[in-house]
Amino acid sequence: METFLGLDYPTCWFLVVGGLFSGYAILDGFDFGAGAWHLFFKKEQSRRIALNAVGPVWDGNEVWLVIGGGALFAGFPVMYATLFSSLYVPFMLFLVFIIFRAIAIEFRGKEPMLWWRRLWDVCYSISSIMLAFLLGIVLGNVLQGIAIGPNFEYAGSGFFEFLNPYALMTGVTTLTLFMAHGAIYLLLKTEGRLFAKLTYLLKKGMIFFMVSFAITSLYTLLYIPHLSDDFKSNPALFIVPLLTFMSIANVPRLASKRNYKMAFFFSSLTVSLLMVLVAIELYPNLLFSTLDPKYSLDIYEAASSDKSLGIMLLFVAIGGPLVLGYTFFVYRTFRGKVQLDDHSY
Repeated sequence: METFLGLDYPTCWFLVVGGLFSGYAILDGFDFGAGAWHLFFKKEQSRRIALNAVGPVWDGNEVWLVIGGGALFAGFPVMYATLFSSLYVPFMLFLVFIIFRAIAIEFRGKEPMLWWRRLWDVCYSISSIMLAFLLGIVLGNVLQGIAIGPNFEYAGSGFFEFLNPYALMTGVTTLTLFMAHGAIYLLLKTEGRLFAKLTYLLKKGMIFFMVSFAITSLYTLLYIPHLSDDFKSNPALFIVPLLTFMSIANVPRLASKRNYKMAFFFSSLTVSLLMVLVAIELYPNLLFSTLDPKYSLDIYEAASSDKSLGIMLLFVAIGGPLVLGYTFFVYRTFRGKVQLDDHSY
């Protein structure tokens, strides 16, 4: 098996896909979170400012989802087919809500009528909430395991099987994490009365996240034992959850000092470290089978050929810096507080 930097190609591609989805969770996570708070803002001016805080960047953030999905399909086609056929309903719902969210952002400011704007405000906020929640639902099912049978085919029994307790807890935890992340981003982009309200909302958001995270973590340790096997066999890995807890604790500490730039850095780091935890808990598996461990799907069974992976890693080496450069340029261009004008949403 061919290697790159001492790692075999499937492992390299596992890291690439994980990195892309981590970038997506950090970037689209804060604008989902910002949208989830939208109906908490009562004044038209506040809603416009909050919407324009994410307006220049939300569609660029979704580029990471497209690239991540493409990388998953190209690198692990068997995993892609099994996952999407197993969780068809949440993925279709995700697609519906992501379309409605984009429509709401673009349509809201096209007409001045109050009922029109309120309609799209509701669509925008509910879509943002559901998108964050559905991402957590998918993640929870991947971590817990899916009813995979012979030939990696889905063998589940129920239409709403994906709405199991662990997936619901992961969905709520993801939503509360993104809401806290989004509140910090909005604090960086706003001022005045909206800024003051967001400081209050951030405190509530962090409390809800820490409570839901603690409950989900405890449930994981008690009822999802296969996720802790790697930590038991390699105690050095416990540095990752330790760093995660320290990162989470730093967010409210920095927010209380009004150092929102660093608070946003640590909320982004928290998202990234949680994704690292997911990767450690899964590797080398991609999907666990709840029917029989022999049906579980690992990176070697799911991967494309070494030649294909090697060629695609070359494209990643070229395209990755371009995407990062574009993302940096956009955020650099639209830095600072939101100022409304005739061209604003």
